Amino acid sequence: MDWTGPILDDHFHLNRNGRFLDAARDFLRVGGTDLVLVHCPDFSAPPTTRKGHSDAYADTIAMSEQVRELGLGVRVILGPHPAAFAHQFESLGDRAEENYWDSIETALDFVHEGKAHGIGEVGRPHWQVSDEIWNRSNSLLLETMKLAAREGIPLQLHVEGESDDTYGELAQMADKAGLLRERLVRHYAPPKIDAAYTHGLTPSVLAGSGAIDELMSTFESSSHGFMLETDYMDDPNRPGAVLGPKTVPKRTRQLLAAGLDEEILYRCHRDLPDRIYGAI
Repeated sequence: MDWTGPILDDHFHLNRNGRFLDAARDFLRVGGTDLVLVHCPDFSAPPTTRKGHSDAYADTIAMSEQVRELGLGVRVILGPHPAAFAHQFESLGDRAEENYWDSIETALDFVHEGKAHGIGEVGRPHWQVSDEIWNRSNSLLLETMKLAAREGIPLQLHVEGESDDTYGELAQMADKAGLLRERLVRHYAPPKIDAAYTHGLTPSVLAGSGAIDELMSTFESSSHGFMLETDYMDDPNRPGAVLGPKTVPKRTRQLLAAGLDEEILYRCHRDLPDRIYGAI
């Protein structure tokens, strides 16, 4: 039995210097229906001015409009990637925090205009850093959660992946910020999705070939479901990284063949995205 319902990739990047629309066409050709297009910064020179943030985000918005013309539904997530931002503590010093808020507030402007659907990917360093940078990053993340709570918008998170304590720590931060836990979408999430592990956050599971067995063994204990993603980078220096654009449709069919109920798949690809980001 084939899956003919919606198929959403929850974390997808595009690059005008990469495959760009050809990558989106690949996703569409194999049954993809919806993308969450996540802003990808210039890691070599991330913006340091309000205009720089606005111009960079506007280009991501423009790419999303071109992808929609192909017939795909597109939601847009904008924000300061922690791998770009955290290094600015070293280059900009204290002005790094001001630049962070310039980035967040500019992203929020696009949300208010109806051109973006949430903020991300934000988070904290997923590599070894000093205690000072770690603490400052967590402080900024908490304040960003408070802003998301006030605005009623979701955050896509990029955080460290090796600790079983991560979900619990983020859940405590969400509670402190007054943010609904489900509005924290953990990008690049492991396929273990039982509620005791995720603490009510929304897992956006990296759809690698090894994810199927773990998803099948834990989905019934999930708090409210999961989404699937490739974290496709569209980087000409890393073709197909992290996973290729055809992966989520392929994995969806494999989950169906493995016995995952169609209702669960529909929740994954339509109901939960509508609930988190709003219907489009």
